[in-house]
Amino acid sequence: MRLVDLHVYSLSRINGYEYTNMFSKLIKKATLVNEGVSTVKDVFIKDGFIERIDDDIQPSGNCLEINGEGLYLLPGVIDDQVHFREPGLTHKATIATEAHAAIAGGTTSFMEMPNTNPPALTQELLELKYDIAAATSVANYSFFMGVSNTNADEVLRTNKRKKDVCGVKIFMGSSTGDMLVDNYITLSKIFSESELLIATHCENENVINANKAKYPDADNASYHPLIRDAEACFESSFSAVQLAKQYNTRLHILHISTAKELQLFTNMFPLTDKRITSEVCVHHLHFTADDYAQYGNLIKCNPAIKAPENKTALWEALLDDRLDIIATDHAPHTWEEKQQPYQKAPSGVPLVQHSLLLMLQYVKQGRISIEKVVEKMCHAPAQCFQIAKRGYIREGYHADLVLVDMNNTTKVTKENILYKCGWSPFEGHTFPAAVRYTFINGQIAYNDGKINDAVRGQRMVFER
Repeated sequence: MRLVDLHVYSLSRINGYEYTNMFSKLIKKATLVNEGVSTVKDVFIKDGFIERIDDDIQPSGNCLEINGEGLYLLPGVIDDQVHFREPGLTHKATIATEAHAAIAGGTTSFMEMPNTNPPALTQELLELKYDIAAATSVANYSFFMGVSNTNADEVLRTNKRKKDVCGVKIFMGSSTGDMLVDNYITLSKIFSESELLIATHCENENVINANKAKYPDADNASYHPLIRDAEACFESSFSAVQLAKQYNTRLHILHISTAKELQLFTNMFPLTDKRITSEVCVHHLHFTADDYAQYGNLIKCNPAIKAPENKTALWEALLDDRLDIIATDHAPHTWEEKQQPYQKAPSGVPLVQHSLLLMLQYVKQGRISIEKVVEKMCHAPAQCFQIAKRGYIREGYHADLVLVDMNNTTKVTKENILYKCGWSPFEGHTFPAAVRYTFINGQIAYNDGKINDAVRGQRMVFER
């Protein structure tokens, strides 16, 4: 069976997704972007895996052929930091709704944070989230074990034998949910004894509180980077790095947002040799404090979007490999919640549907190569977290793939925003690229605006 032209035909015209997903798939003549090289190849997918990559593969048996001429074939994006809000905060989002948004944007795998309600502070609560994802998520998934000031022993039950938990998350600064960990004894115990990667949210609470006292009349979002300032980020990140060096901990610092923090990271070693790694988020690469005048609370997030010189420094560090991963910190809140006065409006921005498109926009602008985007959004998360057989286009790997059209556009409208919250700071914006197909473990989960909700992602496995 052949799909003659991806640009003309829809899979729904061949008896639906469920039928076509029974077949092997052959993607013909796409520009494959992988491991620093872009080259035209055929890719044959069978039983959920990439079976063969070659110049001219001929189909046989029940095979769906997809014409990829003129299109780019990327590994599926792996987002190492999202907040999908389930359980307990499902008026904002659910694992199902946000996984839909993820695959529509080319993200095939996600790692979700523990600050839900209740927070994932016990093994039982952590497994509850996995149960929900197994039943409802179209994308692949993993969940962080959460840390509080009082659950260190429970956290340490999550050890290397747990091959399907991505890591441990510590809020060293307060954010959505009440999960601030500021007990030094707890921090020392986790940093010294955890066998898993520790991911940290770093903002110093004492600095933040002192800044709040300086601005008691703060009444709009432009105050946010003054209250949650560069010093608050640096002091906390520095403390995390010192603890990690003291105990040789595998530390990953999330959402770096300041120029000052960049001195804590190095590009002197390959990623696989680093014990301390870092992440930058798309909103800190795109927005600056100058944008609060237009967007207000819509771009209020923790850590804050800061002055333009920080964005410039983040881009430099991303391109020279001091920053290792691009992610989103996707964090939806309802429109009504965001319309509250500044001090009451929650922090967080919905981003996972548009992160790849945003970075492809910067590719079109010449700021970053498409090979570097793939490195930072696909390869690096797989390396950093030691994910088994994902993040690359390799024979024997899971067929998590994205076909993108760099000669088409995507206009963000209220009708095509898939976040449950129903809004995006990019509404009305037109990206100069389009996601055409998203494959999850070899199954076609997304095609030109249509989602196959019969597809279920898999629990990711980690090679430790």
